[in-house]
Amino acid sequence: MAAAAGALLPGDGIVIAGKLYSGVALTLDTCLLPHERVHCSPSRAHGLSARTEEQLRNRMCEMIQSAGILLGLPQVAMATAQILFHRFFYCKSFVRYCAETVAMACLQLASKIEEEPRRVRDVLNVFHHLRDAAGDRCRGPMLLDDSYVSRKSDVIKAERRVLKELGFCVHVRHPHKVIVMYLQVLECEKNTRLLQLSWNYMNDSLRTDVFLRFSAETVACACIFLSARVLQIPLPDRPPWFLLFGASEEDLKEISGCVVRLYTLQSSPAENQKNHDSPLSRLALKNACRKITRDGRKRLSRSDERRCDRCVPSPPRRRRSRSVSSPSPGHTHSHRQRRSERERARRKPNSTHRR
Repeated sequence: MAAAAGALLPGDGIVIAGKLYSGVALTLDTCLLPHERVHCSPSRAHGLSARTEEQLRNRMCEMIQSAGILLGLPQVAMATAQILFHRFFYCKSFVRYCAETVAMACLQLASKIEEEPRRVRDVLNVFHHLRDAAGDRCRGPMLLDDSYVSRKSDVIKAERRVLKELGFCVHVRHPHKVIVMYLQVLECEKNTRLLQLSWNYMNDSLRTDVFLRFSAETVACACIFLSARVLQIPLPDRPPWFLLFGASEEDLKEISGCVVRLYTLQSSPAENQKNHDSPLSRLALKNACRKITRDGRKRLSRSDERRCDRCVPSPPRRRRSRSVSSPSPGHTHSHRQRRSERERARRKPNSTHRR
């Protein structure tokens, strides 16, 4: 009877209608990536280098963050989308699946999980805008043609694929509140610089896979640890403060190394050249030169001003009307007196001629 109704056999699985099915245990501990799978991801098995995979994860998570800001999503939804993206590509390879399509699907799924749903069309338009902005092309919404219909269908299918590969285990625990709570325990919650820098490191660490390898509490301790080192703020070390929260020094150093390495990833030379010669940087340089000239510290030569004007196309200026400034009262009185004297001198010959 128990076998017919379904019985749980520990270690074996579940018996339903006389058939044995494997058991599934979904907890936050099982969502963490085993250490042996870190260096043998499916992408590396298909010949993708570790640095290329790291750059792809960084770039796609940056696009998810930018798209979430344009869509008006809360930070929790963007963080959930980035973690789901990392989880999926530890199950599948970058070689087999389009990273941008999966990024759109993860953002669409995360907006539903955090109860801030967005339309698929809005997600497609935002990623289309970001792609055009990166390529300095004409920006505009996607046309409702066959390409749009195919793209929308791919995003919907990718969302289902993500749910299937993750086993519908999409719960994510974020360390936002944990950081504030830990700083309150350390009596450092009034130090706004330490709090803000820890928060920034935590948001930047979403571009790496540390949330798949360590718990949220350990990541929060690592962000505080790195921020205190950067700001040179002493924390209790007898005993070490992070032992109170169940973290080890080796884990903190490993997470800090991943975050610091994120800032050392260099982009391609073409991108560096594009950023160096971008109109925004030229406009900022021109505004700085104008500010220096306005403050009277240094006057630019005419050739330098023409060179700055040649770099940034200025909008057409309106031609000023030649209006006379308002004179002073004394000046107005003398002007009227001279005009009346000229009129009298002009009348005298006429009167003599009449006589």
